[in-house]
Amino acid sequence: MTNTKALWDNSMHSMEPTVPEPELYRCIQAVLPRETDNQQPIDCFNKGMLRWTLHKKVQNNPANSLSLVWVLIKDLEKAERWDSRKSIIPLLHTLMYAIIQTAYIPDELYKRVYDFCKRLMTYPQPYCTVGLSYTRRIKTERSIPGLMYQRMVTAEQRLKNEYYTFQERVFVLADPEVFSDSLGQVLVDDFEASASASGGFLSPLDLMRSVVQHSIQAALGSEQCHGPKLAQALKDMGQDIEPYFQEVLATLEQSAEEGGRGQGGVLKGRLQQLYSEIVSDGDSEPLSSGRLCDCPLPNPEMSFHLWTEHLDIWRVLAKWLRSSSVSEQFSSQEQEDFDLGDSPCDLTPSDMTRFSVMSNDSGIERDLPPSTDASPTSSLDTASMSAPWEQCKIKQESGKLSRHGGIKLKPSVKDSMVLMQDTLEDQASLGGGGSGGTGGRRGATLQRRAGSTSMQSTCTKQQRYFTARIVTMGDDRALGRLAKAYYFFRKREARRLFLTMKVNLQFYYIPVCKAPLHISSVKENHAINQFMGDSCTLGSYLSMVDPWYNCNIKSLGTMIPKLAKMQQANPGRPKEPFISDVISYYVRTGQQPVYFSIYFVKLTFTSMTKDPVEDVFLTHLEMGFPEFRQISATLRADKPRRSSGEVCGAVISMNYKKVTLSGRDIDKGISVRTSGAQISAIPSSEAEDLNCLTLMLNESPTKTKNSSVGSKIRTSHIKIRSLESRSFVVTLDRDSHRTYKDVQGIEVSPCLDPGYCVQKTIRSKLRLGADKNAGLSKYMSKGLPLPINTFAGIVN
Repeated sequence: MTNTKALWDNSMHSMEPTVPEPELYRCIQAVLPRETDNQQPIDCFNKGMLRWTLHKKVQNNPANSLSLVWVLIKDLEKAERWDSRKSIIPLLHTLMYAIIQTAYIPDELYKRVYDFCKRLMTYPQPYCTVGLSYTRRIKTERSIPGLMYQRMVTAEQRLKNEYYTFQERVFVLADPEVFSDSLGQVLVDDFEASASASGGFLSPLDLMRSVVQHSIQAALGSEQCHGPKLAQALKDMGQDIEPYFQEVLATLEQSAEEGGRGQGGVLKGRLQQLYSEIVSDGDSEPLSSGRLCDCPLPNPEMSFHLWTEHLDIWRVLAKWLRSSSVSEQFSSQEQEDFDLGDSPCDLTPSDMTRFSVMSNDSGIERDLPPSTDASPTSSLDTASMSAPWEQCKIKQESGKLSRHGGIKLKPSVKDSMVLMQDTLEDQASLGGGGSGGTGGRRGATLQRRAGSTSMQSTCTKQQRYFTARIVTMGDDRALGRLAKAYYFFRKREARRLFLTMKVNLQFYYIPVCKAPLHISSVKENHAINQFMGDSCTLGSYLSMVDPWYNCNIKSLGTMIPKLAKMQQANPGRPKEPFISDVISYYVRTGQQPVYFSIYFVKLTFTSMTKDPVEDVFLTHLEMGFPEFRQISATLRADKPRRSSGEVCGAVISMNYKKVTLSGRDIDKGISVRTSGAQISAIPSSEAEDLNCLTLMLNESPTKTKNSSVGSKIRTSHIKIRSLESRSFVVTLDRDSHRTYKDVQGIEVSPCLDPGYCVQKTIRSKLRLGADKNAGLSKYMSKGLPLPINTFAGIVN
């Protein structure tokens, strides 16, 4: 705890104006991941803090930033010579983050970075994917300096313009059971400190000045630009800065459309002219040389939500689109979709019960009584936006007549193609198979899939002007809620396509758990790490396959409880944004997703009057017989004294498809006696990294009765049914709110993507053939994976 507090105290103090290169080199070496980070969590936490401190040292001084770029490219070239591959991706992400914020970079340095990124394309996954992405960016940035910074600020801060209409937003969804009291207050205070920090920007005019300042400095350099004079002239302009901002955007975006070929001189000449117009009023020699000014990169706009059961992702995204400046460009039909989509009654999932209302009129609007409002927008008031679905149902039942906007029951060919494009596999950029596989190969026998995002894919897809970066904070319960929300999102879009055509969804995950209160300060770090491994299995997996994620993101989960304690101990301490800075770094550089299969479960109950229930889970399913739970625990504690034939529990039948490494699935059926079982979808070690389910019984079957059953069953499809008159309890993703009682049987299988189901339905209606893998179907992923973005994907 002392080392942690010392690091935090040092980061609060103002840094020296200029940091020597040897010190920068030592700082870089200190943050690189090592093999022992997983065994020593405190070292991993320190690396995350040191990485943040390093960026703080250089973001307010252009000379420091340029020195950091030089040191990083030297380290990358040395790692290439020594074949130290695990250092390449952390160094490359740190380099690109510094390049975006550096005021001016010489062409020689651009060339060295470009040549290095190009050589990475000869490496295996994931290095070639990351190298290809950064090669394209550096090539564009070299011909059009400042373009990355300009586009990032314009999109993240929603600056209104006509030349770059893309917008991005970060939605932080926190589990209320974890972020209660002090933990939630830490996040709120951190986001507020980020918005009002000295390096932040409080108004659109400040952002416009920053974009103009950075773009001119990046193109002219210190030899032809005097940074302080330009900054002062921009500040004196006041409201008159907007025309210059629009002109800078138009100049750079026009150069980007032309590909930047041979336009370097034209671009530089135009920016020189703008610089002369801005500074000429106060200085007769505007092109005099001088030092450059810093242009800190502000954190993106973030909205914080406690993820209650009434919070719907579809409604949050639709509200964001409606409030955006780009929504003014939508057609009247799209505006109608906005209005109809805001109704909470219309947000009811398609598989929920639909209540019919008997109408006692002719069905013609002119025959309605004068007091009745038949307008489809009558239920779109502000109060109805936050009303839960149950209130809408009561409102429907109490009224004599209730009409809603029409729903497209038959998606058009264009709509179905958009859904299919989301599921088409890009074989050139994705390694391994997906859930369901392609052709005759099934991806369940391979490692889970990792690859580039749709924005980086070589396939030409629907261009989307909005990017929603959804950051989930919590344990496995929050991820299970995210998987269920994503499933309903896709299912809704398959019925009535709207957001899929406009919004690009990016998912991020920060594992955070509520630490037990009995942890002592002596063994605090080890105990918290062990507890996180048990309740944040997906976060532990991502930390295992991506060392840079382990250093920066998993360590953040252990840092938040520490920040809460420090804030309670020092309530008057100045708040420095740390969590929001790490989230900004994560969403900007973490663009390599790992795909996790969502599994579908159908539950049947002992009561004949109770209908079967369908649900989905992502990480874990637990089933057990309550009456045997206490007895089974007693027998396990007394295991050495009991005979091998003593097994306590109920008899269940299991029919499953056994997964083999050869890909030849084997159908099996057995009956065993057990008190319960656990089904896990996330592997616990790298040696068992198979994209399938692992079932473990509470009691290992005896060799005499079930010689063919091992301690672990790997499967992709399984049916379990109680053969006695006893029922069992099922809990999904360790969430007590998703517990089902009096269950007679369950059926688990990979969840099908609604986009694939739409294509399959269209083929069956058109009778285009009996082969289910004919046409585009053989190129589509049948399963519904949930992509969680990391820095590198899976590093082998």
